[in-house]
Amino acid sequence: MDTNVRKLASFVNVLGLSSILLGSQAMAQAPVTNGVGTIVPQKDILTGQIKQNMFTADKLLAQGKYSDAEDLFRQMLVNNPQDVAATVGLGMALAKQFKLDGADEMFNRVLSADPNNALAHAGNAIVQMNRLQSSSGTIRSQRDSILQFAESEARRACQLAPADAECHYALGLVLKEQGKMDDAASELRTATNLDPGHSSALAALGKIKLDQGSVAEASEYFRKAIDLNSGNSSAHYGLGVSYLKQGMVDDAIKELNIALYQFPNSAPVRLAMGEAYQKQGNEAAALKEYEQSILIKPETPDPYLHIAEIRESRGDLELALAELRSGLAQLPYNLDLRMEIADMLVKLEKADDAIKSYQTIMTMSPNNTQAVKGLSQALYIKAQKAAAGAMLASNDYESALKSLGDAIKLNPNDMELRLAQAKLMSLAGTKLDLAQVGQPQNDGERIAYAEALTAQGDFEKSSQVVADVVSRLADARQALAVADLVTMIDDLDNAQAAYQKAQALGGNADRIARGTAQIAKLRQHALDDVKVADELNKKKQFDGAAERYRDAIATNPRLAEAHLGLARTLEKMPKPTQAILSDAAQHYRLYVALKTDLSIKEKQKITIQADKLSDRANKLAQKHTGHS
Repeated sequence: MDTNVRKLASFVNVLGLSSILLGSQAMAQAPVTNGVGTIVPQKDILTGQIKQNMFTADKLLAQGKYSDAEDLFRQMLVNNPQDVAATVGLGMALAKQFKLDGADEMFNRVLSADPNNALAHAGNAIVQMNRLQSSSGTIRSQRDSILQFAESEARRACQLAPADAECHYALGLVLKEQGKMDDAASELRTATNLDPGHSSALAALGKIKLDQGSVAEASEYFRKAIDLNSGNSSAHYGLGVSYLKQGMVDDAIKELNIALYQFPNSAPVRLAMGEAYQKQGNEAAALKEYEQSILIKPETPDPYLHIAEIRESRGDLELALAELRSGLAQLPYNLDLRMEIADMLVKLEKADDAIKSYQTIMTMSPNNTQAVKGLSQALYIKAQKAAAGAMLASNDYESALKSLGDAIKLNPNDMELRLAQAKLMSLAGTKLDLAQVGQPQNDGERIAYAEALTAQGDFEKSSQVVADVVSRLADARQALAVADLVTMIDDLDNAQAAYQKAQALGGNADRIARGTAQIAKLRQHALDDVKVADELNKKKQFDGAAERYRDAIATNPRLAEAHLGLARTLEKMPKPTQAILSDAAQHYRLYVALKTDLSIKEKQKITIQADKLSDRANKLAQKHTGHS
């Protein structure tokens, strides 16, 4: 190789082009004059031009000015179509702009002439990695085979040029996409050791550290990458996410804006920007960014989950559910979306749909504790709106108890599972000693404990437990979250107290107003159901009356009049079964527990009536057993 050509190779290191032969060995040798009569070999003139153009093009690539680099590489190829370095450089410039078919053509052109060209193999690997960013169903279905091919190309490149940074960088990207983080980090560190100026490798290392939770270390990698190349949009994105994780929202938005300026069609950057705006409370801007992210890459679950979260915070549960289902259409096997849908159905009290959703999750992920807990919650809601006997006889009830038992065996220290079990068993009249379950250790367990107490009819203790949680709230966002959760378990008094606590802590006024309005609506809805049920009762339409009383209880379990009305209605049923009589007795007792202003005489009278109904139920049970 000519000495000038070897010197030229030293200028090209950011993309690893130093291993490429620069230009054709068959370059024309005809002499020309230099304008003053001296004969100058044409080869020397062209070599100088090539060197300058290659240096400039390489610099443009390093600065992230891929379009300008592309133009210059094309110009070089017009002058010398056989220039291998320019061909590889053009391939890299096209690959960085996601012009993947064109990049593929350049690399394959080189490999057809020289199958052992390391950087063309590395370029092929990078093209395949960029193809994986596509939303095409065909590409997504071929992910494993694409990664396998990319890995083989990257490893071939490293074998051919073990001292080339770009080859190790390509292999690091592939391994990272495969989830082999330690191996990926090793390859990327090799790339930065071979070329300390490799900005892209530093940014990729930063992303690995960020995924591993080492935010400070990740930030250093991103800053170094930006110092080397301010046009590295991936590094600006990574630094923005690092700032976001540290609560530095304004700094995060600044870096993310730079990344978007450099690469407007980046779905991850749009997603991160949405998260930043959401943390600021700018929900309109957050929604816009999440929607942009979905338009760019619809098969990513996070934006759907975030949009649903915002819709839910506004009280638009149906809209939130619709958004989650849109995501599920793109990602039918995503458990996070399925779980959120099931949980949303519980909040909407669509018990049958929720039960089916949780059961689907459990077929996909056996012994999923969150799904088991959700299933028990859905069944409990269903039981509140249906006759207990029908619920107990259903396959869903037996299946849920079995799933809870299996989950408890695998997670014996999960208190919420044991509380869910106690809550379901209470439907059958089995009152477990909750003291044996243990004492709740966090607010999530305390609220689950309170719900189990409610299921057993211990409303007073249940309210005390939740009130204790509300009294210790010191953060507005936490207070709103507790208020929403307590509303879901139908403890309306404590939910209202939690919203008031959020207001005192400076919480979002609109969200507080929506929450308190929802509580008022629920209270009124329960009262309206009782009025309708009372009228139906007078007309001796007992089935209809019982259904409306149950609706009222499901909405506001602490509404004493609903329990009394249901008990009296069930007692009047023609030919009442054992289950109906037991249910009537239970609701008389719940009425006594809730109606704290009853006189001693009134309490005794109702308690005696409940005991009589229980005795009748027992006699029917014994009679049935004797016949069988």
